[in-house]
Amino acid sequence: MKLMEIGLRRAQGPDGGLSASKYSYIGGFDYTSNVLAGKLYGIPVRGTIAHSFIMSFTSLEEVQPRVLPPLAGGEPVDLGALAESWLQRVCELLQSPPEKANRGELAAFVSYAITFPHNFQGLLDTYCVMRSGLPNFCAVALALHQLGYRAIGVRLDSGDLVQQSKEIRRVLRACGTTFQVPWFGSIPIAVSNDISEQSLESFIREGSEIDVIGVGTNLVTCPLQPSLGCVYKLVEVNGSPCLKLTEEEEKMTIPGIKAVYRLYDAAGHPFMDLMALEDEPAPNAGQELAVHVLGRRGEATEVRPTAVEPLHRTYFRDGQVCEVLPSLPEVRSHAQAALSRLSPAHRRLREPQPYPVAVTEKLHLLLAELRQARQ
Repeated sequence: MKLMEIGLRRAQGPDGGLSASKYSYIGGFDYTSNVLAGKLYGIPVRGTIAHSFIMSFTSLEEVQPRVLPPLAGGEPVDLGALAESWLQRVCELLQSPPEKANRGELAAFVSYAITFPHNFQGLLDTYCVMRSGLPNFCAVALALHQLGYRAIGVRLDSGDLVQQSKEIRRVLRACGTTFQVPWFGSIPIAVSNDISEQSLESFIREGSEIDVIGVGTNLVTCPLQPSLGCVYKLVEVNGSPCLKLTEEEEKMTIPGIKAVYRLYDAAGHPFMDLMALEDEPAPNAGQELAVHVLGRRGEATEVRPTAVEPLHRTYFRDGQVCEVLPSLPEVRSHAQAALSRLSPAHRRLREPQPYPVAVTEKLHLLLAELRQARQ
């Protein structure tokens, strides 16, 4: 399945739409409907027809222009008339009355196909998917095929998306077989409609025929974590480590300039991030380390990583960029590689195992020393 970010109209703030497009792409989405984000960041842009476009037509008489030249050249053909003839054949195959197919919807599809013959796609649920949207789409797509063009997809925006995707795939395959158009049965099916992480889980569990998923509101508004709980705090002043003490331990700062390392287990999964003071020697693979996991009280824990990855790199120092900034594709590749290495126990949607962060023995002693000095 491919993922498409479609949340521009729900994004918050003057930069919310662009931020949603950029960071969803970094996080693994394949496309955005935000054309400006495509222009600025090079993110692949995709979109579909709007319901309002389809509803604006009532009959084929409103379609102007009506003709489309064949891809290979030749005299332009009346695409509306050709689509109407195909509609009769499609409805006969589906045993559906042709009069049930909405003519305004057919006109909208024909108009769109004439304008975008290489990128024709149909939004199927403006009226009735099985009696109108799908027959009309198939008719126009087969008419385009007769002229040498190829439709690129359909979209659903309501109802039982999984079940409908299966029914639509069955019809597309039947048309492909009956009318000898081999690629027709594999036309991509896109869905939208308040998609959440739970929706994605159900699509996989139930075995859908969905190829592309458009996610908007639940992606760009971050309802599960609408704000990021971190702030800028001082950890050193004029070379001296400093500490903020509070009544809540989780809000207490960790003193000193630090380096951060990711520790890996024998399976290649990261199992802990380790903070150390900047002047400490870097930990080595196979070395036994005494660490204190944040949020846990008691004695140090012994760990032995099979691999160690330094995480901290300086790109900005003393007001100047000191290293070439990575491109958006490079950031995306880095993020995807890091996510793929996470253990399934940390990645699972339900009751994920918390990922631990620890400090070295030396940093733990500095923390205790400063805490004691300020109490």
